[in-house]
Amino acid sequence: MPPTGGPDPAAPPRDRELMRLLLVEDDDGDALLVEDLLDESALITELKRARTVDEALGMVGQGFDCVLLDLGLPDAYGLSALHALVGESDGAAIICLTGLDAEASGMEAVAAGAQDYLVKGQVDHDRIRRSIGYAVERRRAELQAQLLLAQDLQAAENARLERRLLPRPELRDPTLTVTTRYRPGRDAVLGGDFFDVIETDDGTVFVIIGDVTGHGPDEAALGVALRIAWRTLVLSGTAPDRLLPVLQAVLIRERSSEVVFTTACMAVIAPDRTSARVWLAGHHAPLLFDPVPHQLSGDGRGPMLGLREDAEWPGMPLVLGSGWRLVLFTDGWIEGKVGSGPERLGVSGLVRLASQLPGLTEGRTGTGAMLDRLLEQVEVLNEGPLQDDVAVLVIEHEGIQ
Repeated sequence: MPPTGGPDPAAPPRDRELMRLLLVEDDDGDALLVEDLLDESALITELKRARTVDEALGMVGQGFDCVLLDLGLPDAYGLSALHALVGESDGAAIICLTGLDAEASGMEAVAAGAQDYLVKGQVDHDRIRRSIGYAVERRRAELQAQLLLAQDLQAAENARLERRLLPRPELRDPTLTVTTRYRPGRDAVLGGDFFDVIETDDGTVFVIIGDVTGHGPDEAALGVALRIAWRTLVLSGTAPDRLLPVLQAVLIRERSSEVVFTTACMAVIAPDRTSARVWLAGHHAPLLFDPVPHQLSGDGRGPMLGLREDAEWPGMPLVLGSGWRLVLFTDGWIEGKVGSGPERLGVSGLVRLASQLPGLTEGRTGTGAMLDRLLEQVEVLNEGPLQDDVAVLVIEHEGIQ
């Protein structure tokens, strides 16, 4: 029977709410008794009946609030009837009906997943009203608790994957600073955006940002695999021109479908910090603040990784001044809308917003605030959170004053 803790079953809050009930009862007399009790109760009900467990299994997906289940049916007896329905009840509460000589089975049914039980011959209209109200509330609380647990587990898994997708940069040069930002998309589903920064023993700095097409755990896991593969290749001394071809080979072997691709932007910065080379695989060219923001040329851009096995990606030379910010980003940052119309922000809109920000020459201490302000303005223009996830990486040389 209902416990004394929790919501007070004596005053169920749903008396005036339509309750959709499924009665699973083979005895016509017992079924008529239940119908009469429901008519006398304060509940507003829509009642349907099944005579066997097999018949009930074909009906439970119709959105019932509660199932009244007799534990003595022609095709199932005792807890076997409950076991057959409890996993298929589509969120409905289950109240088991038992005879006077089998009250212990009712308590066993609650332990096995039912929300309550009633003993035939000891039920009046008030008792059945209380039991249904209690059982429905308890089932809704259970479902909510399960949802919150699933959300917590998903958040923990997303955090674990995010740490693998977005590691801390490994830099020894004190004249360089890396600032990063990541925001999941509107539905908070982790995507395949990833980035990494490594400085090798000779002072060369390798930077990459990438975006696996699609969203979800498979895409995030693939992004982790690609980032780790790229870092391993860099640390093993693979020539810069070979990094993207080998990374594509890894992608082709690890992806779950032939229509999963990855865009990537890679930069290799010389030890003297005055020059670099940039490779683009279906990715937008980065922005360069020197200090005026502008987008680098994308003339040498090659196809996305995984699109063509014979693809080539030529490295493009880049001359850097004494102080600069190189901004790599995924396309979620520029695909936001401008107002309620179809217009998208685009790279030109992002450059325009960046050019209007105060403090562009404040140096490294202002980079984080600058990124936060830009992200905020883009969301304002989009009239809400961006649909796609956004990863941004800024590497800068301290020459900016």
